[in-house]
Amino acid sequence: MSVPDISSLTINEDSSYLSNGLLDDDLDMDKYDSSKLKAYAKALPYSIEPSPQMMELLDFIIRRILQCVVARDYDVGLLQWDSLLSYYITMLKYPIPKDKRIRLAKIYFHVATTPGLSMNVIATCADAFKLLARSKKRISLEDMRLPWMPVYNILSEDLFLSRRQFEYSQLSWCQGYIAENARRFFHPAAINDMLSTFLPQMNGINLNNVLASQYYLLTFLPLTHPQSYLPMLLRMWESINSYVFDDRMLSFLSKLAEMHVSPDVSNPLKIAEIPDDERSEGENRPKWVPDDAREDFVWSGIYKDIGIFTEHEWGLIMCKCLASMEIPLADAGSLSTGPSADNQMAFEIGRLPKANWRIPSLARIIVYSMALDGYPTPASNAPTPYMTPMPSGMSTPQIQNTSAGEYLGIPLGKTAPLKGKTYLAGSRALDSLTRLIASTESFFHPSNSGAWTADLSAFIKYIVYDFNKRRFRVVPVDLVVISSSTGWHEEQRPDCKTPNNRRLTRNMKRELVKCLRTVCLLAMFSQDSTTVSNIQSCLKSMSVMEPDLILHSVLERAVPSLEALVETQRTIAVIKALGAVAPAIVSRQVYYPGAKHLVPILQLLIPGIDLNDPSKTLCTTAFLVEISQYIKFGDLTMGENPPPTVMDTEGTIPMQATITIPSFDSDDFADLMDEQDRLTDEEEDMLLKDSTGSFADWVTSFVSRVIQLLENLPEEGPNGTAGGATEVQVVDAVTGACSQICVHLSEPLFDLVLNMIYEYASTNVRPNAVRAIHQLVECVANADPRKTLAKFFPFCARNIRTELENGASSLRTTSASTPIPSDATLHWNLAILRGHDGTALIQYRDEIMSLLQLLQAKTFSKRGYSWTGKMLSSMLLTLTHTYPLENKFVNPSEWNSDEFRWNHHRHWGKLYAPDDIEISWHISNAEEIDFALDVFHQVIEPTLGHLEELLKPGLARNATWRNEFCRNLSLVRNAFSGIPTLAREYLSDEEIRESTMTSDILDEIPEMLASVPPTKAGFCLTDRSDPKYQYIRSLRHRYGVFLHSASVCLRQQGEENTVDAVHMLIRSFRVYLLEYGDSRDRYDLDSYDLCQLYVNEEQFTNEKNVARQYARQKVWPRAVYVRRARYFHSGRLRWNSLERLRGPLEDSLIDDLAEWSMWHYAMYDGVRRRTLPLLCKALEPGTDDDRMKGALWTLNYPSFGRYAIGEPKLAATLLPQLLRCQHNEKPSIQDCVSAVSENCVNNFVEPCYLGYTVSSPALLCAVERLKEILPPDATNDYITQKCLAARVERVQKLNEAADQAMIEIMKIATSPKTHWRYEIVAIRCLRTLLRRDVPLTSVQIRYFLERTHHTHPSVRYYAQRGVMKSLRNVKLRTLCSNPVDLFLGRSRNPLKEDIRVEASHALTSRYLQAYKAVFNLYEKNRLFLETFPQGWVAWGESITVYKPPDAKKSTFQPWDPPSRAAIDALRRMATETSYWKKLSTYFAEENNEVTMTQDNVSCVKSLFQVLEDAPFTTLKPILESLIVSKDQDKQRAAAELLAGIIGGSKHWPLHKQKTLWDWFKPFLKKIMANLKTDTLVTWTSFLEYVFYRKDPRRVQPIVDYVLGEVMTMDFNAELSFDVIKVLSLFRACYEEMGWKFTAWLDQILQRCWKEIHCEHDDVRTYIAEFMSFADKIKWSPRPTIPSAEVFVKECRVLPVDYDIMGMRGAYHKTRVSQLVVNFKQWRQERIPGVRAFQSKYDRVGVMVCKWLFQSIHDVHAISVFDYILPLMPELFRLTEVHDNDELANLANLLLVRMCGVTPPRVLINPLLDAIFNAIKTSPSWKVRLKALPLVQVFYFRQVPLISEIKVVEILEVLCKCLDDEVVEVREMAASTLSGILRLSPRRSVLTLKDRFIKLAKNSSIPERQHPDYNVAIRRRHAAILGICALVDSYPYTVEKWMPDLLTNVLADHTYDPLPIATTVRKCASNFKRTHQDTWHEDSKRFTDDQLSALSTLITGSSYCACCLRFHS
Repeated sequence: MSVPDISSLTINEDSSYLSNGLLDDDLDMDKYDSSKLKAYAKALPYSIEPSPQMMELLDFIIRRILQCVVARDYDVGLLQWDSLLSYYITMLKYPIPKDKRIRLAKIYFHVATTPGLSMNVIATCADAFKLLARSKKRISLEDMRLPWMPVYNILSEDLFLSRRQFEYSQLSWCQGYIAENARRFFHPAAINDMLSTFLPQMNGINLNNVLASQYYLLTFLPLTHPQSYLPMLLRMWESINSYVFDDRMLSFLSKLAEMHVSPDVSNPLKIAEIPDDERSEGENRPKWVPDDAREDFVWSGIYKDIGIFTEHEWGLIMCKCLASMEIPLADAGSLSTGPSADNQMAFEIGRLPKANWRIPSLARIIVYSMALDGYPTPASNAPTPYMTPMPSGMSTPQIQNTSAGEYLGIPLGKTAPLKGKTYLAGSRALDSLTRLIASTESFFHPSNSGAWTADLSAFIKYIVYDFNKRRFRVVPVDLVVISSSTGWHEEQRPDCKTPNNRRLTRNMKRELVKCLRTVCLLAMFSQDSTTVSNIQSCLKSMSVMEPDLILHSVLERAVPSLEALVETQRTIAVIKALGAVAPAIVSRQVYYPGAKHLVPILQLLIPGIDLNDPSKTLCTTAFLVEISQYIKFGDLTMGENPPPTVMDTEGTIPMQATITIPSFDSDDFADLMDEQDRLTDEEEDMLLKDSTGSFADWVTSFVSRVIQLLENLPEEGPNGTAGGATEVQVVDAVTGACSQICVHLSEPLFDLVLNMIYEYASTNVRPNAVRAIHQLVECVANADPRKTLAKFFPFCARNIRTELENGASSLRTTSASTPIPSDATLHWNLAILRGHDGTALIQYRDEIMSLLQLLQAKTFSKRGYSWTGKMLSSMLLTLTHTYPLENKFVNPSEWNSDEFRWNHHRHWGKLYAPDDIEISWHISNAEEIDFALDVFHQVIEPTLGHLEELLKPGLARNATWRNEFCRNLSLVRNAFSGIPTLAREYLSDEEIRESTMTSDILDEIPEMLASVPPTKAGFCLTDRSDPKYQYIRSLRHRYGVFLHSASVCLRQQGEENTVDAVHMLIRSFRVYLLEYGDSRDRYDLDSYDLCQLYVNEEQFTNEKNVARQYARQKVWPRAVYVRRARYFHSGRLRWNSLERLRGPLEDSLIDDLAEWSMWHYAMYDGVRRRTLPLLCKALEPGTDDDRMKGALWTLNYPSFGRYAIGEPKLAATLLPQLLRCQHNEKPSIQDCVSAVSENCVNNFVEPCYLGYTVSSPALLCAVERLKEILPPDATNDYITQKCLAARVERVQKLNEAADQAMIEIMKIATSPKTHWRYEIVAIRCLRTLLRRDVPLTSVQIRYFLERTHHTHPSVRYYAQRGVMKSLRNVKLRTLCSNPVDLFLGRSRNPLKEDIRVEASHALTSRYLQAYKAVFNLYEKNRLFLETFPQGWVAWGESITVYKPPDAKKSTFQPWDPPSRAAIDALRRMATETSYWKKLSTYFAEENNEVTMTQDNVSCVKSLFQVLEDAPFTTLKPILESLIVSKDQDKQRAAAELLAGIIGGSKHWPLHKQKTLWDWFKPFLKKIMANLKTDTLVTWTSFLEYVFYRKDPRRVQPIVDYVLGEVMTMDFNAELSFDVIKVLSLFRACYEEMGWKFTAWLDQILQRCWKEIHCEHDDVRTYIAEFMSFADKIKWSPRPTIPSAEVFVKECRVLPVDYDIMGMRGAYHKTRVSQLVVNFKQWRQERIPGVRAFQSKYDRVGVMVCKWLFQSIHDVHAISVFDYILPLMPELFRLTEVHDNDELANLANLLLVRMCGVTPPRVLINPLLDAIFNAIKTSPSWKVRLKALPLVQVFYFRQVPLISEIKVVEILEVLCKCLDDEVVEVREMAASTLSGILRLSPRRSVLTLKDRFIKLAKNSSIPERQHPDYNVAIRRRHAAILGICALVDSYPYTVEKWMPDLLTNVLADHTYDPLPIATTVRKCASNFKRTHQDTWHEDSKRFTDDQLSALSTLITGSSYCACCLRFHS
């Protein structure tokens, strides 16, 4: 294959990367792409290929893709070149010109929507399309349009499966994925067409129908112009109760809200400006009457009251938001009932892509709806702002002679009108968010946490994230370098498209932070890791937004915890919080005053390094890493003079080091920083410079603490690690922090640390810290390798020589073992030496060489020679690899400048733009390369020669030989693993051509096998004529030859005593075959799992996430750019390592690996095609057991088994070979065979090549358009034709392979010697090989039919499915006219007919009533309507109906002519009596099934559908005997056979159908008579099957019989079962008929209504279910005309109070009114006591509760409130019946569950009034006791919809209840009042406070004997309860009025009589519990006298007053 040669292209190494052709003005490259390419080129240390030449490579790849598409070479060629294109984009980072990107994306789109292609091709094209089109900056709707209908056609056909379709793929998911990514390219002019297509399909009766239609709407509708359809979607959402519906709707609205911040997006005039040039077949552009597109107006967007939503819609969204938190209240049942309704959902809906998580969606909706859209409230500095304050003007009324209840219930000022409602910061959305946070505040507290806390914390995290994202949305890089406050002005830029009046304001930002601050500070102490992580993210974002509000609050919690050493969990929490606010501490740009707190915090964190507390240590090190990447550790108080001499003892924290935290008073209403005396920047700098004087002490303490931790590590084990995984993690974390700190130390401090570590390392030898000392020395070596090496090398070299000369490592070992103590010093010094940079070793070249030779000769123990090899590998890697030299937080030039040395504190936290970065790279020079080659010449070459000597015959292969082999090979292996980039590999054209002949890709022309041309990637030796290059290549070849020889030698030697040698050999194979370029993770030389590219990508992503301060950040810490540069470099290395030369030597090594994989230890690597024949051969009889097992486990790897099973030619060999493995009876072998077989069969898919025959004009057009912009190529047509011919030939071979596989597997399956386990695998394979594009054979159908009565149930199961698939394929082949229909299963039934309709309600009614009309099959104009979704919302243009079949002529016969032989064989077998006897016998087998088995029915249906009534005569006597039998299992068999016959007879000739029904009708009574409890469910399932998606007129006899029984039966029969069996069958009928049952509804309901007080409880339950069903199918929208256009328009223009969705319950209103009247009479007639349940009152009450309960858990739940409201007084009465627990519990549960559903807006106040009425008028205190918490529950669930006036009324009612005669009611009222007060108007709170205080002061208590004593107690108790409710309503804050209320009012009543004193103490206890976490802040609100009084109140004494003052 001819590939453009780009290896010789270069740009001069003079950094002039822009002047040497990197960019070409002729290229179609925008500014965005060119800037990215410049940054990419600048980041690398070597020149890269110029862009014009890389465009040649791109054109070559695109041309190959086009040739594959034209030749329809999808599965092989297209996948190959697509992968190369993906590598080109992701690894090389070169941009694709816009025009090519657009046209290429179109091709991928059209290929992905071509029916018939494999899922692999579709998924690959879908991903490629997303990759090309995802950037909104590169492609917009103006650039590219796409048709929507092709995606919809495939998706709609594939989504819902037929009952016989058990094999399904991910096609629906992929098409949904494509639609979601292509949606922005659908023309907005198609909106009307989409609505006309999707809306008629929606029918609210069926949830699956609703969800599918919703998915189409929300996935296809363009987002740019939602003004026409958005009101309609929101109206529908309000009426549907479904959690899944909510999820998708919220995700959709979040996208709309974000997009339409700018008004220009939705301008209707743009629709006409966009070319409408992409219409597919079937797309129309219906012209609807516009109401917003006039040319003479200025478009202002789709803004409404709140963002793009009206006030009404916003209330719905906020209710959904509150429900989404899933907060369970004390009622334990008022959560949303949507999940219960979703139980009706079919599994097919789950095949669609899931909606985004609702929590981020809700946050995005709220943030992008924020705007200055209301009057702002006065600024508040309360931790959580309150609801809208209202002006007071109220006077506290006089008590006079009124009772306490009357006094407290005096109106709170509802009549005081407001001039204008105000909102927090002038934003309604922000005000709503504040209400939401306030209402859920208590659920953030750790003591009240649960599963909901993670959602709540995630919600506020995303709120802040999106707020910052919106703030920085369009800020250019140069505007965000300084700080977040600078970035805040982005919406004031001229190019910002958001109107001035819609932009965020500073006040919004500050109020948002205040709103979320308290809950964050509460939840930061949570023990849930997810919650803590969310809170950390939130705190970090808020500390960037408003650092003064966040930092001091965190410090005030952190410092006491760190000083007092409180419980571990709290300490960890505050350390994590400090890490979260680190930017505010270390970044002078974020918060200038914050840096002065750093050093005191660091001193407090020294105890955090604690081996005994790993969690605390990990948190501490994470904080240190976070802050150390932003600062320099240098003493600015004394210049650069050396610090004091280090002491031997551990450094301690200076006693004078204290931290001063600014006080924070949240009472002030002005901004905090404006209130405090802010220091100037110069003063802040002075404080900071003074604090840096403590750096030396801190560094000393830190290093001492680290050393102490290392000393206390557990002893090392055989694997070289000290302790378990936890200890390893701790050591890694500590040394990682130490490394980051060392990099940023000033020179004096670095010398201090170096001396400390040297002194420790040179005076100690700790066997338990050998690995750790290596990591510790590596920390200082990374910072300054030369200085570190000068310190350590002489010492280590001398010690190593001394130890080796004295016998260290002289004990020969080859396996891991605990090292002997005498080797400890050698290991210690080797570990120290391993941590040094190879570049610094140049000056010790001779000493190093001598030392390596000595180590090679003297180290015999495994750890000795292994560590020697690792040291060598690390040294060579640093000598020959390209990598960044340093990772400081500023550029090297800045770091070394005098200004930075003296003023580095001003640079702390500096962020860089990409163009400002300077990176110092290590690039190997000639001296380093020579040193590396000398190592190979002097050390490795002799060692390799010694190894070759070891293989010579005649040597004893004993333990000494094995040790020599392992230790020498270890050195050689490590040496070669250290030079992956030393010499570049070259592949000639001839070598590439030869490799294609043995490629894993079968039957493809060489030109279509993608090859990767090399690129520049920093290789050291690139000149093939260079002697150095030739030397290292020849030595490597010699190494490979030795490995092959050693493999042969060891295999010949056998297994004894060779395990270690083989293990070392296999690892050496890995190095030879894989270690090149970027092939392995260099951070762990023993890891072979991840390539460096993916490791660097993950680390780059992680570092960005850690450093990110806000979304869409454009400036980053320098460390992020350094990591990005490493990622870029590794990408180019990875590109070069993608394709490797595989010559004869490599083939030999692959063969060796294949052999070794069949040994005891299955370690493998190699080429699949070469090894598969060897593996298959090892499965033959006579193979050694271990060898066979190794082959099986190798095949079980996806690289082999999945590859082979995916290639039909290989599968034809592999599958028969697997099925013949039963010759080996060893259990372990059979287990392996089972595992391999299962994995293979699960990945074995039906061969189908229909896609190759599908013609796509749109695709061909896209190909031609792309060809136009490609340079001409003379070979294009030739290669295309060659590829086409190869594809045709390959398909032919694949068909032959499939046929051959079927023949071979059939032989095994039919053999009597085949074990049943193998036959199950065989029959599964044969079932898969049934193809719809190939005729069915007689052999296949005969085999499956024979196995349907096999003795083993699993064989029968798969055989039945084989029959079903076979005959379904026959049907499809007969009725599908083209390949597309055949692939989609879209059969063209000759009886099907589309008739046009005119939309009207009369049409709907006519079709529904037609189901009940007497139907004469022989009447010509009669039509069947099987499914009837249209007309509920709207009608389409036509409806699909079915004509009756001919009276005598068969509808479908003859079936598929090529399958005639199979049909004949089927007829012969199916007409034999013996077949049906055997089949019915197995159907009637005893099992655990109580319903019909679907597969049994479908199998019989398939037979009778194809053969019609031919088998019926044979089956009839058998079936009759089964029907009359009373045996449960025989009844089930009869039902299955009958259902299959009736299902199959659907399109029989009419006379045959008549014969069947004439025979069956007499048996209906017999079946009913035989019904028993154990067979009822069976026959119920029979009716469910018969009525499923079927016109009831097709089964008219059954309908007539069942309905007749219902109408004539006695509901009060003596045996309830006589009624239940009829109602059970009736329920099956009406549930399956659904909307089609409408015609009979009134008649049946009238019959059932008379029996609502039936004697039998079960019967009443059935009636309740039917009433719920009746209301559901009577629910329908109410447009004037049921058309899409009218419905959409009326949803938009009609007032919101017009019930266009028909969601108000109306059908049962008359009956409910009757119930209200009748209940009064029944209540009077009720018989109390044990017979109460028999009274009509109780019977009907239970039935009504069940009916309403079921309805409220259904899709139409909102309609139930119209029935509940009139019944609420009675429901409250039902809750208090004491002699019928079932009734009371049902009524109470119904009232609670009612609160979880959002009612119609107009019913909210009436519902509350009904509850108030129960409280006020009920004579029973128990009713009041149950109604009071209902107020709180309803209030909490519906708080966004309740007006403030109604809130005030709630307060009045609750206050009046405080004076109730029953103490339990009073306490419940107080508890409810505290919950309501939190969100009440401040005016009402202050008014109530004054009332409660006045009442308490005027409530004197007389003597106990006084007649008014109880009244006085109640009056004072009411006042105290009110005061306590006020205190409890603010559990985590202290209001201005609260100290006085606690200490001067409540404290005076501590010793009052009961229950007053108890209430006071309980309130005090709650106050203490809820404020203990924030007491250091809250205590500042109390004076000393108040603290003393509070102490007395809480404890009964003033003992703790001093403690309170101390903490304050």
